[in-house]
Amino acid sequence: MEILKADQSNFDELTSKGDVLVDFFASWCGPCKMLASELEDIKDKVQIIKVDIDENLELCKRFGVMSVPTLVYFKKDGTYVVNVGYMTSDEILKFIQK
Repeated sequence: MEILKADQSNFDELTSKGDVLVDFFASWCGPCKMLASELEDIKDKVQIIKVDIDENLELCKRFGVMSVPTLVYFKKDGTYVVNVGYMTSDEILKFIQK
């Protein structure tokens, strides 16, 4: 699957069906760059959407993003879970299976 970029205009549409992992990142963030390669490793297992925090302050406020990287996994039942900080691809897969 392709890793998509989201912003205020398409975020709700892209996350509405669930089973979507959202990466809140910043281009200047070292751990975010490391996480990007981990996300590449699992992009065929889960839909991934990237949100640049510097361009989407309203989405950051909405989800309480205070640090990057922050991963938000949207489940099919409409709920979501949040993890702040770097994770390996294996840790990410365990996180989304909880």
